[in-house]
Amino acid sequence: MIIKLAALAGIGYAGYKYYEKNHASSTQPAFAGNQGDATIRTAGADSMRDKQSGWTKTDEELDQSFPASDPPANY
Repeated sequence: MIIKLAALAGIGYAGYKYYEKNHASSTQPAFAGNQGDATIRTAGADSMRDKQSGWTKTDEELDQSFPASDPPANY
């Protein structure tokens, strides 16, 4: 009985780890290929996986200020 319970716990743990590994990868930000193993994306259009067609100076300044709540200096 104890061996069956231990085996069931091991299978449950392995399943949980498999789920966590796959679930975490689907929620990662869209990094460009040049970001490596970073957890925070570098500011700028070159660091984005999906290229923007109309990236303006305002977009750049807003991207650089994130996650801070301060607006750009030339606001």
